[in-house]
Amino acid sequence: MKLGKVEFCHFLQIIALLLCLSGMNQAELTRSRSKPYFQSGRTRTKRSWVWNQFFVLEEYMGTDPLYVGKLHSDVDKGDGSIKYILSGEGASSIFIIDENTGDIHATKRLDREEQAYYTLRAQALDRLTNKPVEPESEFVIKIQDINDNEPKFLDGPYTAGVPEMSPVGTSVVQVTATDADDPTYGNSARVVYSILQGQPYFSVEPKTGVIKTALPNMDREAKDQYLLVIQAKDMVGQNGGLSGTTSVTVTLTDVNDNPPRFPRRSYQYNVPESLPVASVVARIKAADADVGPNAEMEYKIVDGDGLGVFKISVDKDTQEGIITIQKELDFEAKTSYTLRIEAANMHIDPRFLSLGPFSDMTTVKIIVEDVDEPPVFTSRLYSMVVSEAAKVGTIIGTVAAHDPDASNSPVRYSIDRNTDLERYFNIDANSGVITTAKSLDRETNAIHNITVLAMESQNPAQIGRGYVAITILDINDNAPEFAMDYETTVCENAQPGQVIQKISAIDKDDPPNGHQFYFSLTAEAANNHNFTLQDNKDNTATVLTKRNGFRRQEQSVFYLPIFIVDSGSPSLSSTNTLTIRVCDCDADGIAQTCNAEAYILPAGLSTGALIAILACVLTLLVLVLLIVTMRRRKKEPLIFDEERDIRENIVRYDDEGGGEEDTEAFDMAALRNLNIMRDTKTRRDVTPEIQFLSRPTFKSIPDNVIFREFIWERLKEADVDPCAPPYDSLQTYAFEGNGSVAESLSSLDSISSNSDQNYDYLSDWGPRFKRLADMYGTGPDCLYS
Repeated sequence: MKLGKVEFCHFLQIIALLLCLSGMNQAELTRSRSKPYFQSGRTRTKRSWVWNQFFVLEEYMGTDPLYVGKLHSDVDKGDGSIKYILSGEGASSIFIIDENTGDIHATKRLDREEQAYYTLRAQALDRLTNKPVEPESEFVIKIQDINDNEPKFLDGPYTAGVPEMSPVGTSVVQVTATDADDPTYGNSARVVYSILQGQPYFSVEPKTGVIKTALPNMDREAKDQYLLVIQAKDMVGQNGGLSGTTSVTVTLTDVNDNPPRFPRRSYQYNVPESLPVASVVARIKAADADVGPNAEMEYKIVDGDGLGVFKISVDKDTQEGIITIQKELDFEAKTSYTLRIEAANMHIDPRFLSLGPFSDMTTVKIIVEDVDEPPVFTSRLYSMVVSEAAKVGTIIGTVAAHDPDASNSPVRYSIDRNTDLERYFNIDANSGVITTAKSLDRETNAIHNITVLAMESQNPAQIGRGYVAITILDINDNAPEFAMDYETTVCENAQPGQVIQKISAIDKDDPPNGHQFYFSLTAEAANNHNFTLQDNKDNTATVLTKRNGFRRQEQSVFYLPIFIVDSGSPSLSSTNTLTIRVCDCDADGIAQTCNAEAYILPAGLSTGALIAILACVLTLLVLVLLIVTMRRRKKEPLIFDEERDIRENIVRYDDEGGGEEDTEAFDMAALRNLNIMRDTKTRRDVTPEIQFLSRPTFKSIPDNVIFREFIWERLKEADVDPCAPPYDSLQTYAFEGNGSVAESLSSLDSISSNSDQNYDYLSDWGPRFKRLADMYGTGPDCLYS
């Protein structure tokens, strides 16, 4: 009868259980033939029982407690006077004991992989006195293993690599499986390895788990990766054993077993002759099935007529050969080039030299195309010199350019005015002769860099550029002068021969041998009694005193004219005046005060007093200006309204006035009598060209003439009025004209009339008309009763 895996495990458990039961006599306590004896004090009692090891089977699946063994003492007569006590690991929780019989049982399922053994202590006590009749002793219960754990690959899944073309038996990787069962008991933990997937390419050692290659000449370019499944089985691989699997990914690594090969035997490329130097002409690539360093190549030109014109380099990223130009191409000189190019691997494996040479050759032909080129100058840079004394039209030099094409078109020249903004130079359009167009000054610009343009006559779009550097030669056209503005002082207590200033000179010119200056006093200053000058012969001079006793009160400033001559040809000279101030100095000769007034002031007024006087004067001036301004200001109306608005000279009045007796608000004379003679006033900010006569009296003339004359007179008065603003203004006039049949309708003259009209009704119109009601009403509170 064939047993299954589960049935086989149960069968093994039953056999183990029977073996345990058959050996119970070994598990029982055997008593020593010598009886125990007791000694008082420090005497020792001889043991009267000996322990053996107990065994219990793991993973017991029964419902009843599992019998482990029996404790028995020869003191126990079976009358129930002795009771047994169990303590230690798992006592009461896992293992229990019958205190009357000493039988030990396991109440829980045990797992050897969790704990392999338990250490307990047993003791026999007198039931009545509860005193030990046997000394406490220790024993061990060991858990007996069964095959309940399959092998496991703790480090899986695995990845490994092996070089392609490796020989048979090359080690790839070692796999290891672990089994948690007891390796000292049976074959539960004895593992063997086998390969389930990956044959016939790889194999595995059954005992060690080492995976090796099983086929020769495995080519990465054909297949570069393999997936293996490895099995580990316990019980030495026998039926009924437990197993585990893992996967191993094996990658074939590259070796240089493929030489480079060009896809074509020849290539052809067309390039224009105007292509700049260092430009890329073409890219070629030799194919190589390898990868990484094994596919790295180097290219070189081994033959051909373009060795010095072209070069080839490798692109590290793409492994392409890049052909570039080293020299300018000229279709008129050469129309084509042929190159023999070799590509070779940089890292060659000697094992695979038999596969052929690891290099390849190809031919590259380059055709030069003709283009219309701009004119070319005979020199990239022309250097010319001219004296700054050269006259306008002086010839400086000549440039030359030609058309490099076969047509050889005539060339016309011009100057790029962006490089000659001041137009110092001209060039002859046909001959290329450069001349001066203005006077030159080396001190303004010592070198002129100009660009000359050469254009083809037949195609003006083709422009060549030439560069000309014109150096201006110096002449002695600048006189020497002081190197700086000197602030020279002399102390009042200075002694004769004392140095008060060291001076030097500068010259804008640049003589070839450097400057040499000569210093002296002018003829009129040579005999002065105050200072003298000493030429140091090193382009410097020293000013010294000739006397002592300088006084600021007598003279606070001295002017010393110094004559300076340069060494040019012809030499130039200049007179520079050195200002020397007399100062009050301390004991170290340091100037303290150089102002003559500062010495005189203490005898008169102090600085504070002068400031106070000046402040008073300014205050008085301000008061005078305020008074004049107030007098010139026109009188403002006596009655103001909160809503009045002033816009420069336009004044709006919403007040009804103070009645007939209010003669202060307006000037009534202008409206009552138009024939008043006005004094002609002269305006201060306008000088009239015509002095107007005083205004004549009006005559009986038509009204339109009256109005015209009235406006004309007012205009003339405004022009000469000194109080009028000095800018345009709007003049308003309340003039009704003369000779009205109805005469004046204004109530301004009603103060002299004997009108008996009643105005009491104004008091009923509200507070707005209260003022009029008080002026014209007849009530008891009337102002004019």
